[in-house]
Amino acid sequence: MNLNSTILGQAISFFLFVWFCMKYIWPPILITIEKRQKNISDSLNFIKKEKENLKIDQEKVKKEIENQKKAAFNFINEAKKQRNIILEEARKSAEKEKNKFMIKARSDIDLERIKMQEELIQYVENIAILMAEKVIQRSIKKNKNNDIIKELITNL
Repeated sequence: MNLNSTILGQAISFFLFVWFCMKYIWPPILITIEKRQKNISDSLNFIKKEKENLKIDQEKVKKEIENQKKAAFNFINEAKKQRNIILEEARKSAEKEKNKFMIKARSDIDLERIKMQEELIQYVENIAILMAEKVIQRSIKKNKNNDIIKELITNL
């Protein structure tokens, strides 16, 4: 057995095997690997873009939240202003009603006082007349002071 011919035969079969692999097996494997690399790079680019979009969206959401907070704060301030205005109007209205009530009460009290004064004057007059009658009846004789009695009656 010749060592050279065996090595030469093995070398030729190895080269044929390599050539066969490079011609028929290696290109589909390279195409598959390139497709896979392209898919991976596309996926990585897509992930980068989506991360950037996510950051942009998060910033938009933060800005929208801030805007909504400001809007809510403004709305609350407006509500407080409206509440204060309504309370002030209610206070003024209550003050006007109180003043009207006080004026009416004072006028009722004044009318009642005047009525009582008139009744008191009438009562005092009646008492004075009764006292005068009794005094006159006791102290005056019928014929002597008729002139005074008639004058008193006409005055009253």
